[in-house]
Amino acid sequence: MRNLTYLVAMSLDGFIAAPDGTYADFLFEGDHMTALFEEYPDALPTAGRRALGLDDVPNRTFDTVLMGRGTYEVPGGLPSPYAHLRQYVVSSTLTGTPSDVAVISDDVVPAVRELKAESGLDIWLCGGGKLAAALVSEIDRLVLKVHPIVLGRGVPLFDGEFPVHKFAKVETRTFASGVVFTTYTRC
Repeated sequence: MRNLTYLVAMSLDGFIAAPDGTYADFLFEGDHMTALFEEYPDALPTAGRRALGLDDVPNRTFDTVLMGRGTYEVPGGLPSPYAHLRQYVVSSTLTGTPSDVAVISDDVVPAVRELKAESGLDIWLCGGGKLAAALVSEIDRLVLKVHPIVLGRGVPLFDGEFPVHKFAKVETRTFASGVVFTTYTRC
């Protein structure tokens, strides 16, 4: 069985993006980026992998990405941002995606359970907050990249109501950039 991993950058005050869905205020330089490139090259957009010379690096952790419509349509986004992964967008209204981007328009929980039952690498929950809230009971691992910024408002890490779910801390790493990676697993 495959795991669903919510790997996401967030601000100190719990936001994964600005109110308009952009993330320009997050840090894109520093030693945390080196760790990200080394440990999660599959979580980089295909164009970024190409620019860094990583397009021949096989996927290590993920072979599937799951994202909400806001994450998929972030301003300046690409029609097939993660072409090196199986791409799924959760939306009841999105149409016109490229053939390599599947749309889940029905209840996402059964669809994710089907994906988890398949063989292969893990599934990356890329964002957004509403989708994370809808899937909290299916998330096996959280990898939070906490940036030393305060946004004040924006897209919350989990945007919605759900029962309490407990996670156990597995690892915390602090980088010179001030970014902290903390990994949790579902209890």
